[in-house]
Amino acid sequence: MQPQTALDVFDTAAILVVLAAALGYLNHRFLRLPHTIGLTVMGAIASVVIVVADRFVGIGLSTAASGFLENVDFSDTLLEGMLSFLLFAGAMTVDLEHLKRSRWTILVSATVGVILSTLIVGVGFWLILGAMGLDLALIWCLVFGALISPTDPVAVLGLVRAAGVNKYLEARMTGESLFNDGVGVVVFAILLSVATGSESFSAVKAAELFVLEAGGGVALGLVLGIAGNRLMRGIDEHNIEILITLAVVMGGYALASALHVSGPVAMAVAGLLVGNHGVTHAMSEHTAQRQTDFWSLVDELLNSVLFLLIGLEALLILGHPRDLIGGLAAIPLVLAARALSLGLPVVALGRMAPFRGGVFPFLVWGGLRGGISIALALSLPAGPERDIVLGATYMVVIFSVVVQGLTIGTVVRRFMKEPDEAESKGGEAA
Repeated sequence: MQPQTALDVFDTAAILVVLAAALGYLNHRFLRLPHTIGLTVMGAIASVVIVVADRFVGIGLSTAASGFLENVDFSDTLLEGMLSFLLFAGAMTVDLEHLKRSRWTILVSATVGVILSTLIVGVGFWLILGAMGLDLALIWCLVFGALISPTDPVAVLGLVRAAGVNKYLEARMTGESLFNDGVGVVVFAILLSVATGSESFSAVKAAELFVLEAGGGVALGLVLGIAGNRLMRGIDEHNIEILITLAVVMGGYALASALHVSGPVAMAVAGLLVGNHGVTHAMSEHTAQRQTDFWSLVDELLNSVLFLLIGLEALLILGHPRDLIGGLAAIPLVLAARALSLGLPVVALGRMAPFRGGVFPFLVWGGLRGGISIALALSLPAGPERDIVLGATYMVVIFSVVVQGLTIGTVVRRFMKEPDEAESKGGEAA
């Protein structure tokens, strides 16, 4: 009988869930960090311990662990599997009425803001690497700008709830991250095709692709959400209605891939419709509670695995310490780009209401990067460009999740003296 060289899907999932449960328990008992942050920290610590122990003992543990992570294929696992569930579950909890009040601010931030941030980070990173004597073409630096500019909806959603901000600002922050994620993936795909030489750059063609991907994702999400709500309105059986929402997520994401439209945008729109109109008009109170419990469990499980994987991915980064130095320099660059990409469009529009009451520091510091950025970096073709971009991405994400995540409460207490009043009065002046 031939020895098994690769773990199957069940064994891989079992290992990840057991690790998440064990490290989550240890974090809860000893470190007492917020759950997802604790898993990221412990995963990263475990990676460092494995590398150091392997260097002194030489038992091949690092190679085995790296092989396991490569078997997981973080990029495909997140982008083609987990992301659809996480975005749908996150969008279900967002209040659509609060979101509408910030619709123009969110639209500008998720489109113009992402593109502006991509340019600022790309050019800035190119200049930084040049000063360090590292040679990376400008187009690859722009690819890095595209994958690191969108805020991560999974990380942001947990953050705003823990920070205790008002529901309006929660919807504003979460809504932006839900949509700029989909837009960022489209911008990333366009720039990557240019960087790899598979397509020549054309501003008109890029704009057409952007509109088709993002606009198509919105249209598909509307169709999926309306269809799902109509089906659930005709019955009152919570198990079948949960199956319908699962069909919307899994079938909808597969359909988005087949139609070449943005699956993340489609899931965000569908989740908003089901979580608002569906809960109000298509479900009984009992069914709505069951739906909430089910999707909360899915969200918690996948979040645990995702943030554990973010920490463990350090195993694949630690072999290139030089590339991590560029990542340290990229941290303040990404924060500055976040501030400029939020502030400049609003200043240009002459609408400063959304930034009153200390909201601006919260929006800048609370714009976390997470697993989606790492997944996009891991999807790059092998080569020195990938090593530099991946190292920088990992440093920014770890700083974002751990440092920004742990200190956002301090930012809220320090700057947002009266967030409820300021935000409510600002409303959708933007």
